[in-house]
Amino acid sequence: MDKEQNHSQDTETRILQAAEKEFFEKGYAGARTASIAEAAGVTHAMLHYYFRTKDKLFERIVSEKINMLADILLSAVGDANLPLEERIRQGIERHFDFISANRDLPRFIVNEVLSRPEQVNTMKRNVQSVVNEVLDNLQQEIDEYAAKGLCRRVDARMLLIDIVSLNVFPFMAAPIVYGAIGSAYGDYEEFLKRRKRENVKTILEKLKIN
Repeated sequence: MDKEQNHSQDTETRILQAAEKEFFEKGYAGARTASIAEAAGVTHAMLHYYFRTKDKLFERIVSEKINMLADILLSAVGDANLPLEERIRQGIERHFDFISANRDLPRFIVNEVLSRPEQVNTMKRNVQSVVNEVLDNLQQEIDEYAAKGLCRRVDARMLLIDIVSLNVFPFMAAPIVYGAIGSAYGDYEEFLKRRKRENVKTILEKLKIN
């Protein structure tokens, strides 16, 4: 029984990995379930058995990625056992590392939102309640710190937008960034390490926690 369950999980994992690559490279409209099945090494009927429709497979991919992002927020910014500075730092760094490990994700999301606006509602449903709770708590803590003169009073939601914007841009506009940095750094990976440190510094400077 365990062997059958492991085989089923392995098959599902291979389908999801193949689907992610197909969707990220071609978008929803260009992706083909036949190509996904071939890349996963399963029949088209087997893919249909696991996920029923292309829509359900797409929603699974998007939901998992967005839930992972929400978990990053919860695990870092939402950890009340850490000082505010350290939570902000970890939130920035973990978000940056996640984007670095999923470099096609930002462009994919933007393209899908522009071509299929209904996807916005799916994304909002997955993260809105979690993000709102985290940001409401963060806002309260920022206000308390500011009242004690420990940081500036800033809008937590604007702060989140600042973090996302700073972290996403090097990947979203990679060709432009390549041209801009030229040979100033050893390679692009070296630049990304520097960029992550700069993003942390920029956000903490905005809050004046450093």
